[in-house]
Amino acid sequence: MSDLKVAVIGVDHRHIFGQLEGMLKAGATCAGWWTEGEPQPVEGFQTRFPDIPRVRDRRALLDDPEVDLILLADIPARRAERAIEAMRAGKDVMTDKPGCTTKDQLAEIKEVVAQTGRIWSIDFSERFEVPAVAKAAELIADGAIGRVVQTVGLGPHRLNRPLRPQWFFQEDQYGGILTDIASHQIDQFLFFTGSSDASIVSSSVGNFANPDDPGLQDFGEILIRSENGSGYIRVDWYTPDALPTWGDGRLTILGTDGTIELRKYVDLCGRDGTDHVFLVNGERYEYFDASKEPLTYFDRLASDVRDRTETAMAQSHCFKVMELALEAQEKAERLGNLARNG
Repeated sequence: MSDLKVAVIGVDHRHIFGQLEGMLKAGATCAGWWTEGEPQPVEGFQTRFPDIPRVRDRRALLDDPEVDLILLADIPARRAERAIEAMRAGKDVMTDKPGCTTKDQLAEIKEVVAQTGRIWSIDFSERFEVPAVAKAAELIADGAIGRVVQTVGLGPHRLNRPLRPQWFFQEDQYGGILTDIASHQIDQFLFFTGSSDASIVSSSVGNFANPDDPGLQDFGEILIRSENGSGYIRVDWYTPDALPTWGDGRLTILGTDGTIELRKYVDLCGRDGTDHVFLVNGERYEYFDASKEPLTYFDRLASDVRDRTETAMAQSHCFKVMELALEAQEKAERLGNLARNG
C-alpha cells in the first residue's frame, strides 16, 4: 500500500522505533513527527529516521488531509487523549501499549471509535513483532498440540534505571505494571485460547526491590480464565545485567496433545539469537529457529486502513485486552513495599 501516509505523535518510548519501521516496511511514507519536549528516545529516533521532518505543532500533522494513520508513543497517561484527538481529526491510530491507563479513558475511546468509525489499534509488540509467535500460531493452526487449554506468559524486563524518565516511576503516569506490561500477555492468552472474553480470577502487584520508588511496581501477576482455557501471567523489572538482552520473555502453550514453548529473545545458555520455538507432542520433539518467520500485523493494518476491515486485529479484541488489564490492575493485591506504603 504505497500510498499510505503516517505521522508520529509522541516519542516518549522507544517502541515507536518498531511501530514506524513496521509501517515503512509495509510501504507507508511518513509525513513528519512531533513530540513534547526532548524525551530520551528523541536522539535515537533522529538517528534511525534522519530524513523525517520534525514539526513544531502536532496540528500540522492532524490537519494534513494526506495523513491516514497516526502512530503514538506518548507518555502512557496521555495516549488516550492523543488518540481521541487524532480520531476526531479523521485519522486512524496505532498506539504503543498500554493504549490507555484508566477505565474512563477506555470508555471515551470506545465512544469516539463508535462515533467516528476510526481504527484504534495497539501494537502489542510481544506478539506482532515476534516471529516466534507467528510460528507458534502456525503450528497450533495445523493441530500440532490439539486444543489449547492454558498459557503461561512471562514478561521480565530490565529496569535500566539511568535511562528511565520521571514518569516511569509514577503509577498514575504509566498505569501500573499490569496495565502496562501484562497487557501483552493478556493479548496472547486471548489470541491463543481463541477467547473473546475472560475473567480475572486474581491479581497482585508489588514493589520488593525498589523501596525508594514507592510509585514503581516491580512485580505483577495475574490468574486469568475463559470458557476456553486458563492462563498465568508474571511480569517484573528484575532482569539481571548479565543477560545479553532486556528480558528472557517466554510463553508456554499447553494443548491437549502437546506443548509449545517460546523463548522469544534469548535461549539462556543455549542457542544464539532470538525466536526459539520448542514443540513436543505424541510424534515430534522438535526445535524451530523462527527468526525468519514473516510478520503480518503492519501489512494487515495498512490494508485495514484502506479497506476498513479488521484483519490485523479485531477492534473488540483490542478493547477487551485493555479492559482486562485495567481490571487486573484495579483489583490487584498490593504486596511488599506497596503494602507497607498503603
